[in-house]
Order: sequence, then structure tokens, then C-alpha cells
Amino acid sequence: MSITRDDDMLGGEPRIDGTRVGVRHVAARVIDSGQSPAHVADQIDVSLASVYEALSYYYAHLDELREFERENTEAFERVRESSVKPKETVR
Repeated sequence: MSITRDDDMLGGEPRIDGTRVGVRHVAARVIDSGQSPAHVADQIDVSLASVYEALSYYYAHLDELREFERENTEAFERVRESSVKPKETVR
């Protein structure tokens, strides 16, 4: 497998080809959550080589992936701010 990008899937974020598993998702599970690459491969049903390829892509393209993270965070904040807030209850 290889890392691919497609505007119609995951908003164009890099992902493992043939899956909907994003590079950032793999990196988060291994780097942030401390899961072993073998465990991640087993859990998301991809080869261990694909997990290592995703991690390699992550480290080779940190600026690009940080920009995706920043854009996603900003979009989440916009949605959160514009969402309907529950009415205050009067006591």
C-alpha cells in the first residue's frame, strides 16, 4: 500500500491507499496514545508496513499535517460557536 490523497475522501488529507485511515489518525494512535505500530495495524486492519509508511509520511510532512490540524481545529471552533446553545434554565 502507499499513501495517497483524494479531495473526495478525508477532505484531501493523506491516507493509506485503499482505506479511509488518515496519516494523522495513525500518528495520533502511535505517537499521542502510545500504541505500538503492530497494535494499530491489527486494530485498523492494515499491514504493519502501511502503519510505518504512514508514520514515515507524517514525519516527512509535518508542516503540511500541522496545517490540516490547524484548519480542522478552526473549523470545529466555527461550528461550535455557531451552534445553537441551550436556553438557560431559570431557578
